[in-house]
Amino acid sequence: MKNIFFTRINGSGIEHYRTLFQNVDTKYAALIFSDANIIPFDQEFEYFLETLNVDICYSDFISISDNKPKRVNLCEYQFGSVRDDFDFGFCVIIRTDAAKKALKQLSDDIKLAGFYALRLQIAANGGKIVHIPQPMYTVCKSVNDDFESKNFSYVDPKNRNYQMEAENVFTNYLKFIGAYLPERTLAIENFDNKVAEFENFISVIIPVKNREKTIGDAIRSALNQQTNFKYNVIVVDNHSTDNTGLEIKKILTENPDKLVHLIPTDLHLGIGGCWNFAVNNPKCGAIAVQLDSDDLYIDQNVLQKIANKFISDKCAMLIGSYQLADFNLNPLPPGVINHSEWTQENGHNNALRINGLGAPRCFFTPLLRQNPLPNVSYGEDYAAAIKITRNYRLSRIFEPLYVCRRWVGNSDNNPSQDTINKNNFYKDFLRTVEIESRRNINNL
Repeated sequence: MKNIFFTRINGSGIEHYRTLFQNVDTKYAALIFSDANIIPFDQEFEYFLETLNVDICYSDFISISDNKPKRVNLCEYQFGSVRDDFDFGFCVIIRTDAAKKALKQLSDDIKLAGFYALRLQIAANGGKIVHIPQPMYTVCKSVNDDFESKNFSYVDPKNRNYQMEAENVFTNYLKFIGAYLPERTLAIENFDNKVAEFENFISVIIPVKNREKTIGDAIRSALNQQTNFKYNVIVVDNHSTDNTGLEIKKILTENPDKLVHLIPTDLHLGIGGCWNFAVNNPKCGAIAVQLDSDDLYIDQNVLQKIANKFISDKCAMLIGSYQLADFNLNPLPPGVINHSEWTQENGHNNALRINGLGAPRCFFTPLLRQNPLPNVSYGEDYAAAIKITRNYRLSRIFEPLYVCRRWVGNSDNNPSQDTINKNNFYKDFLRTVEIESRRNINNL
């Protein structure tokens, strides 16, 4: 491949990339992010590069481990693919002149997030990023399928220095493209008067489908809360086919005044649709608080802590923290997920970079009724959070409020690569829409 220079990446800072591209005299450089053996396929790379006139190119690949080949399909790139953990695979080809232009625009202070800064700047300069949806090389190495460690790497304390640098890189990118927003301080006007219109101050919302083993624990942990205000628990049974409904009815006979059992007439609702169904019910309280049907509150004081924070901050949305555990409630690594990276000054911007904002999610009901969740079962809460933080302040509680179970029946348990790609593509789409919305706020 006469027009492509292949090189292994053994550094992480901008200076490493500057030195690398200063020594490239070909039209393209293929960056290899592995010490494994990479075998490209004939001349097809060059054909696609020239025909499509790309600035960054990546492709699907074949992974060989224990003499067994496995095709790895990667996610399509879009304008909102700005998360720093976007998976480009093991080989990324970059047009040399595009890289050199971008590197001149970047700070020498970037020591850990060099590639992230480089590809964002190329994109900001109008660079064309193309995914080739066919295997273009073979990697003689097993692919890490540890979804849990990847999924929570951005909150792992050992990655804190990188995350801080990546946030700074991303913030500068938002400023460059006109999507940066200053600190959001807007609170709910006439909060007390609006709350007084509701019979209950808080409603715990539990959407559920086929969770007969865990729904009882979840409901009871909500019903056992100690508060100085009225609250209820709304369970939306999304047409379960196991004994979930029987479990709910059993608890309902014991708590007829505090437990609300809803079954939607629609058969096409995702988790977001179930939330909208509950929030628009007349029995919903002024604050809608999330609890998944697999999980349970960490003690009896959770709702009181949430209420106190809403009262003090008059916030539109609040997010707490949680403890990862197995089915028997034994702690799992990385432990408490508290999103300590969040700052009031820049959290609403950094939210577009990271994979999630945490849990439990709690919403001011009148605002959520005006801004319904998308009718999906993944990313519905993320969609609401980035939309709300476009204008309103988001408050946080950094101590764990509930226990998040990881077990074989959990929807997050060991998803397939296709599911991961589908979920990531959807969140990138949400980021695409949100970035454009924020550019519109800035009249760009």
